[in-house]
Amino acid sequence: MLHVEIISERLRREFNLNLIISSPSVEYLVKLKNGNEEKIRSASMLPDPSAIDAISEPVVKLDVIAPVSYVGSVMELVATFRNQYLGTTYLGKETVLLSYRVPLAEIIVEFYDKLKSVSSGYASMSYEPVGFEKGDLAKLDILVADDMVEPFSRIVPQEKAYYEGRRMVEKLKEIIPPQWFQVAIQAVIGGKVVARETIRARRKDVTGYLYGGDVTRKMKLLEKQKKGKKKMKEIGRVNIPQEVFLKMLKK
Repeated sequence: MLHVEIISERLRREFNLNLIISSPSVEYLVKLKNGNEEKIRSASMLPDPSAIDAISEPVVKLDVIAPVSYVGSVMELVATFRNQYLGTTYLGKETVLLSYRVPLAEIIVEFYDKLKSVSSGYASMSYEPVGFEKGDLAKLDILVADDMVEPFSRIVPQEKAYYEGRRMVEKLKEIIPPQWFQVAIQAVIGGKVVARETIRARRKDVTGYLYGGDVTRKMKLLEKQKKGKKKMKEIGRVNIPQEVFLKMLKK
């Protein structure tokens, strides 16, 4: 994550590039009901769910080497990701090797950073592919003001779909700047909304210059403002700044 921040900032400053940073993905193997197979590299390439027979994801053998004193912390960390424990090997009195079988998608974004954090920088990791494994997976889309934001789309396990969708919409509510109109943020799976948050519209005091007088003048101004915001909501689009995409990589 540190390298992502440094490189993106240099590209912005030195080359005046306005970047869109999407979440890293892996290559999935999709078996269709007509018997064909496709390999896809992003959620946007996933065929219609009605045409899919099964989705398989790449699996790796993960080896983590750590000092014995950090074994507990490392095992607690790995337990928060999908994994199959394979075994523990002691490489001496002070060092241990932990082996797991994990989906590659679980460790490509933030696992390394967290591993270094829980081990004070002493643990290291390596992995090797061991093939594909069929999984209960689904495409999670994020809609902002009814527009799908493709860089936020991802393929997630069904068991985590609701929690991941809830986490994403709650975080987007915090980091997307308020607009002049109300903005709905939705997490959608297969056309079904599984989580929703709303960013309240920015307020402008259109009656601040009025002092006393007929209250109907204030009511007319407020009603005019309300109609204006409703029209903006119907035709408005949300401009998502680059830093929002970067912040969404961090859980």
